[in-house]
Amino acid sequence: MRRTVQLALLAVALGFCLASTCSRAEEPQADSPKEEAAMFETQRHSMVKKQLARRDIVDQRVMKAMKKVLRHLFVPETLMAHAYDDSPLPIGHQQTISQPYIVAYMTQAIKTKPDHKVLEIGTGSGYQAAVLAELVAHVYSIEIVEPLGQQARLLLAELGYDNVSVKIGDGYVGWEEHAPFDAIMLTAAPPFVPEPLLKQLQVGGVLIAPVGTHYQELRLYTKQEDGTTVSEVLLPVRFVPMTGKVREEE
Repeated sequence: MRRTVQLALLAVALGFCLASTCSRAEEPQADSPKEEAAMFETQRHSMVKKQLARRDIVDQRVMKAMKKVLRHLFVPETLMAHAYDDSPLPIGHQQTISQPYIVAYMTQAIKTKPDHKVLEIGTGSGYQAAVLAELVAHVYSIEIVEPLGQQARLLLAELGYDNVSVKIGDGYVGWEEHAPFDAIMLTAAPPFVPEPLLKQLQVGGVLIAPVGTHYQELRLYTKQEDGTTVSEVLLPVRFVPMTGKVREEE
């Protein structure tokens, strides 16, 4: 199958799937780039209608972003036909790109605004960063696996996302020079939320993260005036583990 962007993409992203709703699409064929683009557009619109709107995704800005971002460019070429399936996909380095619903759910949960500055921990293929970039002023994204970060940076730039900055490094320490952030999103699961990330959160800002090891919960943390945070459990989930310094402190 032809691709608009010839990059071998790998990713660190979410790996959660609602088992009762996951499905696999038949592999359609397209005879020309124009037909292929139309085919993916149809699949993308169907994804938004069936996987998001029929569940609890009600934020119209989020659904518009999900409809616009070309998810099939953020998965390996061999899996492009399944890019809009209701499931995560394996994309190398023992990682996955997450189920579209979870991307939308997490994005909706942080209640983005056009002037927001967001920190993402775990760039992966860049898909989540691209969705956020449609909604906020700037996305700062950190990837610990250098090849993944480099490829995501190239792809995002080629697709015109000039409001995304990608850094290779350990997300544990955040990106202090650009703090404070209106929202922080972790796309891999730490056993606890690293303190540097909470410190870099704006007062009134939110941090969303899957937390845990064998059992994980998606949690939303809100920073209070006194610097403390309150948390809310959103969903039981299963994400790839966060690596780096956080594992040294378990």
